[in-house]
Amino acid sequence: MTATLPPQARRQVHAYTDLTRQIQEKGLLDRSPRRYAARVLVLGGGFALATIALLTLGQTWWQLAVAVGFGVLFTQAAFLAHDGAHRQIFTAGPRNEWASRVLGNLVVGLSYGWWMRKHSRHHANPNKVGADDDIRPGVVLFTPADAERRTGVRRWLTARQGWLFFPLLTLEGLALHIGAVQTVVGDRTLKHRRTEAALLAVRLLGWPALVVAVLGFGLGAAFLAVQLVVFGVYMGASFAPNHKGMPLVPRDTRIDFLSRQVLTSRNTRGGRWVDWLMGGLNLQIEHHLFPSMPSSNLRQAQPLVRDYCAEHGLPYTEAGLFESYGIVVRHLNRVGLGDRDPFACPFVVVNRAG
Repeated sequence: MTATLPPQARRQVHAYTDLTRQIQEKGLLDRSPRRYAARVLVLGGGFALATIALLTLGQTWWQLAVAVGFGVLFTQAAFLAHDGAHRQIFTAGPRNEWASRVLGNLVVGLSYGWWMRKHSRHHANPNKVGADDDIRPGVVLFTPADAERRTGVRRWLTARQGWLFFPLLTLEGLALHIGAVQTVVGDRTLKHRRTEAALLAVRLLGWPALVVAVLGFGLGAAFLAVQLVVFGVYMGASFAPNHKGMPLVPRDTRIDFLSRQVLTSRNTRGGRWVDWLMGGLNLQIEHHLFPSMPSSNLRQAQPLVRDYCAEHGLPYTEAGLFESYGIVVRHLNRVGLGDRDPFACPFVVVNRAG
């Protein structure tokens, strides 16, 4: 069963141009290198303090608190790399590219090339079946049709995948690092592949070596495990509320840009502390409509976008942080159970191709 778009949403083909004009007149697409320089300084200061703590506290279990701090810092660095990949920092594309490549590979341990391919496809077709890599079948499934193909123990686990989602995120950090290595080793078409490989090697070999050299093998391994868990859960918890449980777009459906981005995205309510906590990803509707807008400007753009959606009859979806997590858990469980109720697995239907 499918849910149908309101008639007003079918007339949005040219509406995006008007909204863009309003955003441009407010100067919200202008780059802010100084603001990003301040972010880099604060982040650099955080890494410096955490490193001093690592080197001076000695072999004490209090080091696990330092590991938590590094997990947070690596995630914040990933947010900064994400902004660079979207060309939010500098006007010149190559500067953004290299800033993101260095931050992503050398600091965070993620492949910039892999991220760009995957994330670009996501932005072009968010929540579109067969086009968005973020909803392709994997450990977690996003459509009842995929869930019904599983049998035995896998079927039992899939039926409870919502409850298992956040525990599974404890492995997400490790999975991201493995994916980065697989990309630079196996993808010979990757741009600047050797550079990415060198940067990744320094990060993924040098960082564990430093931790073990300072703390010894046992405590060092515990430190790295905690840091990886915090990094994975923090990353997943920041991205999950944005689209999980929002309408899916069938393979053969055509939908205009404005409707596609708004109807498949969910904002997370909260003030500036939530902006910092989620790296601006909490304002997902505005980010998807204007990917190159500096994340610090998304909050100013929100009233314009919200009013514009109301004027044109487009649902503008918001939820509290923990409310959104509840939505994600319930949605994934319903998908895993094969529930075809439209409220359990919503689909968008606009104009079918052909």
